[in-house]
Amino acid sequence: MTPTQTNLATEARLRHLTERLAEQGSITITAAAAELAVSEMTIRRDLVELEERGVARRVRGGALPLGPQTFAVRTQSRSRAKGQIAAKLARLIPSTGAVAFDASSTVIRAAAALSGAQDLMVLTNGPETFNALQGRPGVTPMLTGGVLEPRTGSLVGALAGWTARQLTTTRFFLSSDGVDPAVGSTELVLEEAEVKRAIAAGAEELVLAVDSSKLDRRATVVGFDWTAIDLLVTELDPADRRLDPFRGVVTLV
Repeated sequence: MTPTQTNLATEARLRHLTERLAEQGSITITAAAAELAVSEMTIRRDLVELEERGVARRVRGGALPLGPQTFAVRTQSRSRAKGQIAAKLARLIPSTGAVAFDASSTVIRAAAALSGAQDLMVLTNGPETFNALQGRPGVTPMLTGGVLEPRTGSLVGALAGWTARQLTTTRFFLSSDGVDPAVGSTELVLEEAEVKRAIAAGAEELVLAVDSSKLDRRATVVGFDWTAIDLLVTELDPADRRLDPFRGVVTLV
């Protein structure tokens, strides 16, 4: 690849660096700066951002790739944005019937604040989400079962998928590792994506909830294309310009 002639926008650079990490197993600041035609200081700032997102680990002169952050770490990140998202999700959760929650640290905030339910069953593949729903008046939580995926804190595997396919729900509330205007939602763990697709098979609507750091960001595994996603919920006002690439492909909340 020849050096880029013009500086790329930040998210485009971050995506490029993430792809290089996956392909090469490491990147150096000097080489990345030359390839992208930006300063080494810019690349250093980019690597700090990738480290905060749990994608990379900085080392002397560059960075190494990392897998997904643990659930405990993700729960502590972007807390204010997740709280704002949870408030929006609360308005979308019915008081009766059946819904599904994924195991994400974003959706668990809505589970922890759930109130006003009368006769609501909630299917989830998240043990932490299941625990957060215990004792909630009017709520009957149901856990898929399966094998614990330590990187995401979710239950995956054949049992989780089988259980998910036995139930129908009105809405499936989920998050993702990245949201790309062209591709849709993406994940870092294939097994996680497979269980989400199993849950979605019985759902009337998919509500994708992500904070703005996930926008225009692509992980390695395709989750759902835009034809499957009904609502995109972020902490941003729907009129925010950062959501412009998603207008026309999904309803913004």
